[in-house]
Amino acid sequence: MCTVCGCAEGETKIEGHDHGHSHDHGHDHQHDHGHGHSHDHSHDHVHAHDHSHEHSHEHAHDHAHDHEHPRSHDHHDYGTGPAHAHAPGMSQARMVQIEQDILFKNNGYAARNRDWFTENRILALNLVSSPGSGKTTLLTRSIEDLCSEVPIAVIEGDQQTANDAERIRATGVRALQINTGKGCHLDGHMVGHALESLQPEPDSILFIENVGNLVCPASFDLGEAHKVAILSVTEGEDKPLKYPDMFHAADVMLLNKVDLLPYLQFDVGACIANARRVNPRIKVMQVSATTGEGMAQWYQWLRASRQLAAIGQ
Repeated sequence: MCTVCGCAEGETKIEGHDHGHSHDHGHDHQHDHGHGHSHDHSHDHVHAHDHSHEHSHEHAHDHAHDHEHPRSHDHHDYGTGPAHAHAPGMSQARMVQIEQDILFKNNGYAARNRDWFTENRILALNLVSSPGSGKTTLLTRSIEDLCSEVPIAVIEGDQQTANDAERIRATGVRALQINTGKGCHLDGHMVGHALESLQPEPDSILFIENVGNLVCPASFDLGEAHKVAILSVTEGEDKPLKYPDMFHAADVMLLNKVDLLPYLQFDVGACIANARRVNPRIKVMQVSATTGEGMAQWYQWLRASRQLAAIGQ
């Protein structure tokens, strides 16, 4: 189990790779222009694996096993405390250490991804939302309107199916699907592997459509320039208060499906106030991917952000 968010371990499948990856957040990779990787795998169980990866995906394994079995099984030691989670047979102190290790590792992968994006002047955006917010529709509309002026590539994250990647590819843009299995978010390691196959062009925009979830993706940096939170007016204006970590982490909130406002009881002003209560610096745009309302402002922001990426800012 990932003690950071509580999601279960499972095999991650990335298009273009002939083997799956365990959802353990414990891989150490290095990027060069060919996206070569060397891996150091660590698991919550705890297993440490030393992998050497070449493009042929030959593996050399050096396994060191360290299974911790706490001697004390005092119920007061489990399920309470700073980890805010419960794992049978694992102390709170151990869970906190694992969380810190996972996030520390992830931040290393994200930093390498970010360096590669900067080197290639790529604007990478992490799109996050609840399921059903209209994220994929907004993305396909954006691609159709912008693909003639800027190269675009997409990484799609879902637990199962390649449905969204197929929708993106139907626009003529390259897309790669990551299936996280039981995992509920993308991480820096998964994105780094996806870059091997996708190879976004220099001076392009890379959209990373995260798994539909307003909780877990907030904690995992992917190397993106910005998190963009998509919130549908059908969801309720109190979402930023219910899921404050995500809206605090986001630089932009796209309030989507505004064409439905005449048919809903939704207080736009209250929603924006709630978002700015959590994150005073968040930029809010009201859009409709269906009618095109407000999309010009979104595109203007994308163009300005791409210009900053082109000069390494």
